[in-house]
Amino acid sequence: MKTFQSSIIYSILILLALTMLLPFLWMLSTSLMTELEVYQFPPKFLPSSWKWSNFIEALTLQPFPRYFLNTMFVALASVLGQLMFCSMAAYAFARITFIGRDTLFSLYLSTMMIPAIVTIIPAFLLINKFGWVNTYWALFTPSLSSVWGIFLLRQFFQTIPKDLEDAARVDGASEFTIFWKIVLPLSKPALATLAIFAFMGSWKDFLWPLIVTNRMDMRTVEVGIANFSNLYTTDWPHQMAAAVMVMLPVIIVFFFAQKYFVRGITFTGMK
Repeated sequence: MKTFQSSIIYSILILLALTMLLPFLWMLSTSLMTELEVYQFPPKFLPSSWKWSNFIEALTLQPFPRYFLNTMFVALASVLGQLMFCSMAAYAFARITFIGRDTLFSLYLSTMMIPAIVTIIPAFLLINKFGWVNTYWALFTPSLSSVWGIFLLRQFFQTIPKDLEDAARVDGASEFTIFWKIVLPLSKPALATLAIFAFMGSWKDFLWPLIVTNRMDMRTVEVGIANFSNLYTTDWPHQMAAAVMVMLPVIIVFFFAQKYFVRGITFTGMK
C-alpha cells in the first residue's frame, strides 16, 4: 500500500515537472522549424526537418554578439555591485550597533512593497539628467544594490557565531578586517545565492534597457529578442532560436552554482 501511494505521488510530481518543461520544449521545437511549419494547423510539436541554421541566422539578422557583450558586461557589473554594496550594508545592519538601526532596516524593507514600475520614471529622469542615456552607466547603475540582497545577507550574517568576531577583536582586528577575512569567507553560500539572483535579474531584464537605450549597439539580448517582432508579423523560428541561446548562460551559471544556491537559501532561514 505504501509503495502504491509513493508511485501515485511520484507520478503526480513527474506530470507537474513536465508541465513546467513543456514551454521550454515547445520553444526549442519552434526554433528548429521553418516559418511555414510554425503557422500550420493543427500545430506540430516536432519539426519535419530540423533547421539548425536558424541559430546562425538569428545571430546574423541582428547584432547578437554585441547584445551578448553588452548584457554580459551589465550582468557582471550588477553582480559585483550587489556583492559589494549589499554585503557591507548587511554587515552594518547585522553587527554594528547604532541609533535607529532596526527602524532604518524596517523602513528599508518596506520599500520592497513599492512596485518597481512606479520608480521607472523617476529613475529615468535622473539618468537623463546625468546624461547617461545610451551608456553602460544607465544600464547597470540601478541594479548595483537591492533591498532583497541586503535582507538575504543580513539574515545569513546573523547565523555566524559572534565568538569568532570577539576573538578577532581581542587579537586587534579592525571592523573591516573582521568583515573581510572572517564574515565574508564564511558566507560563500549566501553570496553565491545573491550572485545568481543578481545575474539572472540583470540578464533577463527587458523594460529598463528598452527605456534607457535607443541605439542598436547599446541594446541587450532581451531587447534584441523582442526586435524579431514588428507591427505586422513575428519571426517565430529566429526569435525562439535567439531565446534558446540567451537562456543557456543562465542555465550554465545555475548548474555550476547550484550547491551554493541551495545551501544559501537553506541557511538563511536558520537563526
